Amino acid sequence: MNYSMIRYVLFRAFQLIGVLMLLPLVTALIYRERQEAAIFALVLGAFFLIGTAGSLKKPENRVFFARDGFIMTALIWLLISAAGAVPFMLTGTIPSFADAFFETSSGFTTTGATILTSVEGMAKSVQFWRCFTHWIGGMGVLVFMLAVLPLTGGSTMHLMRAESPGPSVGKIVPRVKNTAKVLYEIYIGITILQVVLLMITGLSLYEALTTTFSTVGTGGFGIADSSANLFPVSSQIVIILFMTLCGINFNVYYFLLVRKPGEAFRCEEVRWYLAVMVLSAAVIAPGIYRAGLTDTPFLSFHHALFSVSSVMTTTGFATLDFNLWPQYARTLLFLLMLGGACAGSTGGGFKFSRLLILARRLRNEMVFATHQKSIRQVYLDGRRVEGTTVKSVTAYLGIYVAVYLVSFFLISLDGFDFETNMTAVAATLNNVGPGLSMVGPVGNYSAFSPFAKFVLSFDMIAGRLELLPMLMLFRRRTWRGQ
Repeated sequence: MNYSMIRYVLFRAFQLIGVLMLLPLVTALIYRERQEAAIFALVLGAFFLIGTAGSLKKPENRVFFARDGFIMTALIWLLISAAGAVPFMLTGTIPSFADAFFETSSGFTTTGATILTSVEGMAKSVQFWRCFTHWIGGMGVLVFMLAVLPLTGGSTMHLMRAESPGPSVGKIVPRVKNTAKVLYEIYIGITILQVVLLMITGLSLYEALTTTFSTVGTGGFGIADSSANLFPVSSQIVIILFMTLCGINFNVYYFLLVRKPGEAFRCEEVRWYLAVMVLSAAVIAPGIYRAGLTDTPFLSFHHALFSVSSVMTTTGFATLDFNLWPQYARTLLFLLMLGGACAGSTGGGFKFSRLLILARRLRNEMVFATHQKSIRQVYLDGRRVEGTTVKSVTAYLGIYVAVYLVSFFLISLDGFDFETNMTAVAATLNNVGPGLSMVGPVGNYSAFSPFAKFVLSFDMIAGRLELLPMLMLFRRRTWRGQ
């Protein structure tokens, strides 16, 4: 274990989180929030100084392996969640550490689950910071560090693999640092485009920025208690578009930028993702129209598509309370919540690529049961999927189910109803945010005990990091020897 490198990267993360406090500080100054401005300035200075002092001594050995990458990633996400909670506590917005840690974990992991009963009375700068955590965590804190900090060497690929969503990750350009820069250039471009379009639909710059942070980060924190229902239909359509776009593997956009449309359109995962989204909305729309929840078939499809794209991309925005929808529609939303978005996107969930690999592995096993001499491979995008990837997907399913069941049991100690507990774990482990019953679109997680909130916070971070980095922390052999 390269402890000196882990220490160095952790302090650089402290330094980075301090710098990122600059934007909410500027927001506080613009809106003349003197107390909040002083707090953000204090936190910025403290974190930056701690990070700078701790990273002055650079490690002699900068080589680290996959195990070190997993540990660095897990510790950094715990660190930023704790550090990001400080402004909430100092401003008095969320005095309890358990609540503030839950809220910040939800922000950085782009989950969107909240313990707040109202957000409209918050200071503008605190609202900004809350939404900005989604944007920071959307592409990944370590991807951002690789893009802007001098963390060089082939070992940095272990950091990207540990943080990136999906069954596998690779470099889209020869160097990892350049890969991170390309990803962030695309991310920033999408962000700017959505801000402009939202302002065209009538939103102020502040509304457009905070909403965009939560959309492209597929998080769902809003500045109004009514979530996206506050906005006109034209703004909601823009949000649907960008939720959907940010649920797509960012490699697709890279191929389009370098004029390789064949590579982009070959992606089966994206085709299945879009088809399931549209079909699910078409199935749900008649049900909510017949239930009298909307006035026209168009609005029924609009709200159905909004909710489906929000759940599939694990964004968590809402225009209607789907607790009031027919049972089949709620069940379908729960299933879509588990599936999630595409690998390599800012969305969470199990990922469509894993579902496709598992389905094709199951098909091959069924064929093998009757034709035991047959040798069939799993193919995706016209290419053979490596056996190690297929095995890792199968293992991930087993780990996912185990973590889900243990978390479900632990939060059940609070005594809430089955639907609340079941969907609360699904919504946090899949980084969706709202579930059903008590934790539905108009509900929140405030009623859970501090212990349950820490369990759900763990689920949010574990789900964002694809489980293994967080679980490695509890493995005794992880901390032994070199």
